[in-house]
Order: sequence, then structure tokens, then C-alpha cells
Amino acid sequence: MRTSRRTFLRRSTRQSLAALSVGHLATGAPDLVTPPIESASVPTRRKPDHVIRSLPEHMVWGYFGADVPPVYTVKDGDVVEIQTVNPSGVSRTNPEEFYQKNNLPIDAHAQEVIAIMKKVKPEPSGIRGHMLTGPVYIEGAQPGDTLEIRILDLTFPANFGVNSVWPGGGGIPDAVTTRETFVYRYDTKRNVALLKEGVEIPLKPFMGVMALSPPAETGRVSSIPPAFFGGNLDIKHLTKGATLYLPVSVPGGLFTTGDGHGAQGNGEVSGVAIETALTLTARFIVHKGRKLQMPRAETPTHFIAVGLDKDLNRAMKNALMEAVTFMKDELGYTFNEALSIASTGVDFEVSQVVDQTLGVHAMIPKSIFTKRKFSYWT
Repeated sequence: MRTSRRTFLRRSTRQSLAALSVGHLATGAPDLVTPPIESASVPTRRKPDHVIRSLPEHMVWGYFGADVPPVYTVKDGDVVEIQTVNPSGVSRTNPEEFYQKNNLPIDAHAQEVIAIMKKVKPEPSGIRGHMLTGPVYIEGAQPGDTLEIRILDLTFPANFGVNSVWPGGGGIPDAVTTRETFVYRYDTKRNVALLKEGVEIPLKPFMGVMALSPPAETGRVSSIPPAFFGGNLDIKHLTKGATLYLPVSVPGGLFTTGDGHGAQGNGEVSGVAIETALTLTARFIVHKGRKLQMPRAETPTHFIAVGLDKDLNRAMKNALMEAVTFMKDELGYTFNEALSIASTGVDFEVSQVVDQTLGVHAMIPKSIFTKRKFSYWT
């Protein structure tokens, strides 16, 4: 940018970083001023350095943990293609039935899903959650660092997705009396998902779950509630071209992903989105000694601050404090100025109300800071 601004991420020796900073610094960390940031030299489209297929041996069913062995090791800066599945609607006892009942082909991807459902075991202690690919060990990532995940591409390996409603689930659990599953078929030429004639949902794919491992002392945790290490954030803006920043708590970070969504409204109010298989292509960049307290994100047009809590009111307050802190500490405004800007120029959106820990995210538009130019890798 042409004018200096404080940020937790100084330009690294290997590559420049997108403009987002992350609010809270490690205790005792000095204030940093970033010089003008140049565009990253690596193109957004490139052949991946690694491909992690959606095979049973690459999957973990529903949990994160420092003791979960990595399925793959990559280097800092590598581009990695990670294939995921989303077996929503598919039963473990008879996985073929879902495809037969809905007139869907049992093609190569469906065969992978069927094999995964038959071979991958749930967590022995009873923890339940999403079918995930990983973990991936990133060389050089150590506790106290930050991992930058640049989302280079998201593609569909199957031409449909699934949404469901069920008693006791979603945002109005007591109002739902019957379970029903809806198959959305994709028209990729027009980039829409079709429920029935006259209902077309624009496709905007994103990964519902992107996480690093929690600290070792936490033990294994379910992938359902999001937390400071990421997880089931369900922020629909984390699509192609976005960047997510997560704190590293264990050696290698142990990145795990899944819960692909073809599209989702803010709130995810039925309990799920258009649940779909997705292939994520991402670049991993380690930032040494720059500690995060909460996930942060960035798009070409916005900074995104995240608030989480079991109570939606507190999640909103946390998102507001994260946004104000970002504008105060990283853009140089006073607390009162930042709060005023948040009230007049920032949108607060409910990410989801269905994941036990609820989410609100603040969309801070870059365009309102007219004296600044924010460079970005895309």
C-alpha cells in the first residue's frame, strides 16, 4: 500500500502477504509497520505440488487432535490439491441406497464415497462430526506461528449436493415435524443449483470446515463447533480468491478440511447448506512468530473479523470487538473512531446458528478507507 499501516504480518523473506492483519499480537510482540506490499509472484493458477485424494486412508471422521497422524507432509509455500467428500444423506450400513433412490450414477466419485463409508471408522470415544480429509503437516509451522491459507480454486467432483431438514435440527428445531432430504442438481454452465422448477440457487462453493489442530492438552475435539483454531466456521465468503489465517498450536499445524458447500445462506438455518463434495486447491504459507487469538480472513474487497460463542449475543459482541481492535491496532484509528466506523460502514453477518458454538463475522470494506491502497495476491 502507499501509506503505512500497522500489521502483525511483516513481509516475509519468501513472499509478500495479503493486507489482512490479525488483531491480537503475542504477548510482548512489538508494533510492526509494513512497507508497501507487492503482488505475489506466484500465479493463482498453477499445477499443484501435491494431490491428496479422497481415499479411506486419507480421511478422519469428525474430529481434530494433536495425536491424529498426518496423512501427508508438504513444505511452506506449497500448493496442495485436497479432495474431499460430503456423504450427507448416505448411510453407513447401505451407502449404495442413496444413489439408487435418487437416480444418481454410482460413478468413480460415488464409489469413493461408498468405500469411505464402509472403511472409515468413527472416533472410538464417540466424538462425531464431519467426514474430513487430512491432517496435512506443513513443514516449518510451529506453535506461536500463523498459517495463511490462500484458496486458489474450488471445484465440484460430483454434479449434485444435498440439503436436509429434520426434527430438532436447524434454527427452529421445535417447528420441524418430519425429516426430508433434498437433492440439488447442478447446472454448471449457468452456475446454479436446481431444487425444482422455478428454484435456482447460485453456486458459490466454499469449505465449511478448515482447521488446524487444537493444542495437545485439549485432546480430541469434535469438528462440529468452531473455535479459535478454525474448524466449522461456515463463513460463505471463504470461496475462491479468499484467504484464511489460523493460529498454529502444534508442530506442523495439522490442517484438516471438509464439509464442502455448494451454496449457503447466512445462518445455515436448516442445519446444513447444500452439502457437496469439493476439491480445494490452496497454498500454505507459514508466518513465523505471529500469533493469532482468533481466525481472520480477507477477500479482494473486505477484511473479515470473526466472533464465536455459544450465545449469539456474545458472538456478536466478540465480532464487534475483533473488528474494532483490527481497525484500531492495524489501521491506526482510535477506539472510538473504530467503533464509529464499525457502526456506519461495517456489516455484521450471522455465519451460522446451528453448530453449537455460533458465529458472527464482520465484513469490513476496504473501499471505505479512501487514502489507502490494499494490495492483494489475486
